[in-house]
Amino acid sequence: MVQPFLVDRRKVFVQVAAHLEREILTGNLKPGDRLPPERDLRTMFGVGRPAIREALIKLEEAGLIEIGNGAPARVVAPNAARIVAGMVPAVQQFLANSEGQRQLQGVRLFLEVGLVRHAARHATQSDLAKVEAAVAENKKAIGNREEFIRTDVAFHFLFAQIVGNPVFRAVYDAMSTWLREQRHAAPIKPGDYKIAYAAHKRIFEAVASRDPDAAEAAMQDHLERGWKWSGEAEADGYAPQRRPM
Repeated sequence: MVQPFLVDRRKVFVQVAAHLEREILTGNLKPGDRLPPERDLRTMFGVGRPAIREALIKLEEAGLIEIGNGAPARVVAPNAARIVAGMVPAVQQFLANSEGQRQLQGVRLFLEVGLVRHAARHATQSDLAKVEAAVAENKKAIGNREEFIRTDVAFHFLFAQIVGNPVFRAVYDAMSTWLREQRHAAPIKPGDYKIAYAAHKRIFEAVASRDPDAAEAAMQDHLERGWKWSGEAEADGYAPQRRPM
């Protein structure tokens, strides 16, 4: 049962949200529980509808509740996808300048190198078949900008799926939004399609050969080349450093 409390009128919706958040985090409200209807919340807290609506939206953005169509909001169990999705707007603002882009590119390089090393050691035959099929789809898309971008992102996303950890999938799914925007903004010369496809093929072959070092080298070379093609590396003076094998 949600207990009412006295609020500071200067920041009504923030305090309502904070109180409901405490109720959820302390376990008084559990995943699956419905919050009282908005009219009851207004009465309990002595505030107007706008404050309640803003508080609920804040909690939904935090991944703590789910607002349905006409039904009272429901407490949801936190998961990686909801948590990361709440970060996307801030990340997009972070990427508005070249320094933010450079930093995220470094995160992507570190992440993807680790993912392909893991895949080279642990991918199942079913996993390898999916990656091989993704490479084939990427080859078919050569010359078709939209389809090539889609199959490119899909190829890289498979390595996050192979890990089997939902946090990696959620992080890479959010990162894919940036990757698609980056690819749409960057110029693509006719030869770039074949170069990128060939890089994907080398990465797959290294992973299929169970060679983590070769997989890392192929992925690192691919990402560094892609960063240079985007023109952003030259713009901000970024010079990726290959770490010793």
